[in-house]
Amino acid sequence: MWERVFVILRKEFIQALREPRMRVLLFVPPMVQLIVFGFAVNLDVDHARIAWMDMDRTPQSRSLRDRFTGSGRFDIVSAPGSEEDVQRTLDRGEAQAVVRILPGFARDTARGRETEVQVLVDGTNSNTASLVSSYAASIIAEYSVDVMERQQRIKLLARSPGSPVSMSAPQVSARSRVWFNPDLYSRNYFVPGVIANIIMIVTLMLTALGIVREKEIGTMEQLMVTPVRPMELMLGKTLPFAVVGLLDVVLVTVVAFLVFHIPLHGSFLLLLFCAVLYLMTTLGAGLLLSTISHTQQQAMMASFFFSTPAFMLSGFAFPIRNMPVAVQYLTYLNPVRYFIEIVRGIFLKGAGVDVLWPQMAHSASWW
Repeated sequence: MWERVFVILRKEFIQALREPRMRVLLFVPPMVQLIVFGFAVNLDVDHARIAWMDMDRTPQSRSLRDRFTGSGRFDIVSAPGSEEDVQRTLDRGEAQAVVRILPGFARDTARGRETEVQVLVDGTNSNTASLVSSYAASIIAEYSVDVMERQQRIKLLARSPGSPVSMSAPQVSARSRVWFNPDLYSRNYFVPGVIANIIMIVTLMLTALGIVREKEIGTMEQLMVTPVRPMELMLGKTLPFAVVGLLDVVLVTVVAFLVFHIPLHGSFLLLLFCAVLYLMTTLGAGLLLSTISHTQQQAMMASFFFSTPAFMLSGFAFPIRNMPVAVQYLTYLNPVRYFIEIVRGIFLKGAGVDVLWPQMAHSASWW
């Protein structure tokens, strides 16, 4: 049995490396996805462009400005002097936000009155707008706390001997600590998920072209009259692409670790084992598409019809919790969803079998 399987394996490897279309599918998709999601797709906001409109022009307002520039997250690119300048700055996209210090800012803070700092944010990109707004609110809150503490110290020093001490109300401060991705780099979130998409695209398309290519060029009848059994034919057609898929897993993992510095906190052997379970699903789907297709063009179109919804509903780029309830239930039928959870759990959380066994069971149940 295995002798006949090895003969088919050798034939498939020779044919895959000889045909230009197959060579493209073997090497181009992994490289393109790595470049796109490693370098181009970046949702981080490291340097936000802001405009500073100081209508108070006092040492206190300049001190707040120094807080923004000293944080390393903001670059002040302009100083509008009127409402028309603010409108023009946001319309042209010259700045992502405008920070406006209202008149009386220093007077109100010195008297302990409530004052406001207006932050106008360009909401065209909702992700960038939320990050810029959060960064600005954090800096303003820290400045407010420092001003309150300084005023309390001044009151304590200025009180007359024997007078009662006016103590401020207790404050509760929140100190956040981010686990698994402390710097909140979007690259750490996207690059591990590339493994699931590369395996799906490469193995699904290559396997979908396997059987239908024999039917299209007229060699399927020749295979049927040989001593090769159907199970041996399927093994010979799928095992080469399973090897390619595992090699892609190793390639992406090495590049993610060495080039993009993505941490791998879990077991690499567990990642390979889960990749084998996932390969059973993608190879089976590819065989199904290859069987029901009559031409290679039909197989390619069918593979795109399968992979695109699977990618969109996998939670790779769009959180599943944000989808409609009906669509969330539909994602339970998507094997890509479970493998992406496995990959991110192994890479970022260092999760083991005791945590990932439900996802592993769902992946195994598909075949």
